[in-house]
Amino acid sequence: MRRLTPVLALGALLLTALPAHAAEGPAHRESYGTKAPYAPQQGPHGYQRPPAGFEPVFTENVSRHGSRAATDSEDGDLVLALWDQAEAEGQLTREGEEFGPTVRALEAAMAKVGYGNLSGRGKRELADTAGRMERRLPALFKEIADDGERIDVVSSGQGRAVDSGTVFTDALAEADPALKPLIGPARTDKDLLYFHKAAGGAAYRDYIAGDQRLKDTLSRITDQPRTRQAARGVLRGIFEDAFVERITDQVGAAEAVYNLYAIAPAMSEESPGGAGWGMERFVSRRDAAWFGYLGDAEDFYEKGPGFADSDITYKMADVLLDDLFRQVEAKRAGTSRLGAELRFTHAEEIIPLAALMGLPGSTEPATPGEPYTYADNPWRGAAVSPLGANIQWDVFRKGDRWLVRMLYNEKETAFRAGCRPVAKGSAFYDLDELERCFGRK
Repeated sequence: MRRLTPVLALGALLLTALPAHAAEGPAHRESYGTKAPYAPQQGPHGYQRPPAGFEPVFTENVSRHGSRAATDSEDGDLVLALWDQAEAEGQLTREGEEFGPTVRALEAAMAKVGYGNLSGRGKRELADTAGRMERRLPALFKEIADDGERIDVVSSGQGRAVDSGTVFTDALAEADPALKPLIGPARTDKDLLYFHKAAGGAAYRDYIAGDQRLKDTLSRITDQPRTRQAARGVLRGIFEDAFVERITDQVGAAEAVYNLYAIAPAMSEESPGGAGWGMERFVSRRDAAWFGYLGDAEDFYEKGPGFADSDITYKMADVLLDDLFRQVEAKRAGTSRLGAELRFTHAEEIIPLAALMGLPGSTEPATPGEPYTYADNPWRGAAVSPLGANIQWDVFRKGDRWLVRMLYNEKETAFRAGCRPVAKGSAFYDLDELERCFGRK
């Protein structure tokens, strides 16, 4: 969400606060947006078997980094400045008395992990995902080990993406030590996995910085009475009414509280006894849902399907889709000795790729003049790109015929409309058919 700067005017005293990035969680997952922790979307025993005679020969993924600490302390700094002032004036609610110590403990835990770094939960998410990949494809990983094929590891170069790759491949090596000498060394490719900040993202960055329609649309969504109602609801749970009335930017202050609420589940393993931070005590489900919607709206227009008459938010992901095809095509051509291609990146890449590929939830852009709402659009950040989100292509061969199966957050997922599977209801597609469907031949 865009950062606002709450200010509390107390006569001559002016408390300015820095905005930021952090969060704990509501009773319903949707409210976390893209800060939702990872959960596989299909059980281990429900996967279709490939058609008779087909054997796995290659797998590749694109994975978002796992759960992490907030990227900085600004939200905590902001709300604690307000809390300290309210405590000094006796202006805390009974629930609010617990808020300051809870936030201080959460901030201390994030500082210890390192702002922006993988949390314990994030490391576990990646390790568990790797373990499930190996168990889904035991024949493939045995062949990789037996034939000495390589496992290539590439990331955006950002710390949490690099660390995610390390945790993931360490788990693979633990599952089968014969894989260890075949992994890496990890490499960085920013053009591929940080494209929103690379040369290919220049037009996109201009859109984010200066597109008036984008600014007007997001302002129209945010500047609704419900936003101010939700903000006051959040703040009145912590501060007495008289104090709330003196906060000059109530929306910004409440957003900072929400952000802390949203990041807290990602830090659950660092909480006292691993029991969680209990931030839901301070944000009602209704108010969390509203702030979650505002965050989703921003991500929808800035990274996702966006406006129906423009592809500026996702066109640049073509470099990543091209690499997914290129790796499979090289395997088919016999020019690749890779058994697996493992990529680690960020929401800024996963969300546009999902829109470009037409993955579930990312198929409907918004009509200009009709703002995105939950009522008329299925896009949800918690489903499209939770922390640890992943897209995986498994490749199977029988003679000269090559099949591809896609998993999205570990759920067998159909390719976009117009792509024909090998049989009705099948999760498997001929590579030739996918090349036709995506305009590669």
